Amino acid sequence: MDELGPQERAVLGAIKANPFVSQQEMADALGLARSTIAAHIVQLTRKGYLLGRGYVVAEPGRAVCIGGAVLDRKFRAHAPLVPATSNPVDGFRSLGGVARNVAENIAKLGTETSFISIVGNDETGREITDAMRQRGIDVSQMIVTDAAPTAEYLALLGPDNELSVAAADMRIFDLFTPDLLDRIWPHLAAATWVFADCNLPAATLAALIDRKRSARFRLAIDAVSTPKVTRLPRDLTGVDLLFLNLDEAQSFLALGPIDPDLCTTAVPAALNMRFSPEAAARLLRTAGARDVIITLGAQGAVYASETGQGTIASVAAAPLDITGAGDAMIAATIHRIMTGDTLPAAAQMGALLAALTTETEATVHPALSPTFLESHRHRLPPQQPEPEPTHVDAEA
Repeated sequence: MDELGPQERAVLGAIKANPFVSQQEMADALGLARSTIAAHIVQLTRKGYLLGRGYVVAEPGRAVCIGGAVLDRKFRAHAPLVPATSNPVDGFRSLGGVARNVAENIAKLGTETSFISIVGNDETGREITDAMRQRGIDVSQMIVTDAAPTAEYLALLGPDNELSVAAADMRIFDLFTPDLLDRIWPHLAAATWVFADCNLPAATLAALIDRKRSARFRLAIDAVSTPKVTRLPRDLTGVDLLFLNLDEAQSFLALGPIDPDLCTTAVPAALNMRFSPEAAARLLRTAGARDVIITLGAQGAVYASETGQGTIASVAAAPLDITGAGDAMIAATIHRIMTGDTLPAAAQMGALLAALTTETEATVHPALSPTFLESHRHRLPPQQPEPEPTHVDAEA
């Protein structure tokens, strides 16, 4: 977090006292040149203490989610699928995208939330934007383009609910270029937490992580998939919390040696080997991520942080559909950290919301609220994380 100098604190104090004060009035009152006041205002905006023109002071406790917004279409066959002909199905449509799902979950948990994505100038894009607005989510920074249609995902399921074939049109996210960060940066900089998913292009993720290093918000990132995790830069310094599963972690580590200058411990030369979840989490911290959570499905999760390493037990559930469970875990973890929980305690509540989400066919639990989540706390297994010394270990 950036520390404010005496003059910056004085300027911010003057603005808080009178948001309509002019730069010249501040210059006269503080005995500074008007150009100096203007420079301090630019820095306060960049650091997230002010929201653009009008010197609106940033409010605490706000999350911004940036990344994928998708229309999901699912078709479930009545009988075993027959190729090269029409098959009777039941059709379903819902809103998806990792960042969109996380934003809706966080908002339902009571945190002030903004959502930023890129959508087409089409009915689907307007539907997604309107739906998020109706959920009380700020969509003022949404980007609309005529260059590509809104992202869509189509899944064809067999009668056993197993995926037979899927198709995805995600080309629109390639248009979310680094220069768009300039447009939305004051909004990001004023947040408490920013969450981004790896639907963003590699160059945009790298630019976001690089710029975050001089900002005061905390940054969480989700890998999304094994191919998309490779969009992350090798230097993860600036990432406060990284979410990924074990396959995604292996895929990132297989890209090649981590920069030795970033290493605090010895790193094996043969990074094409497979790592245990605990070793993978430690190596990702070596790459620069401050905290790491690696999910293991029904086996729970492991975490590594500045204070130690431990496991997060899974929560027993009677699942109907696992879609959205990982996004729910991310959302509840970030929300609980914002309320003051430690990382393991927050992640355990994340595991609870993930389990609850699998017990509905909806991507985001329709009954979700702070009270709803608390009412199911009794389902949490005993959790006593034991911090471990940080060292590198690997399994061939």
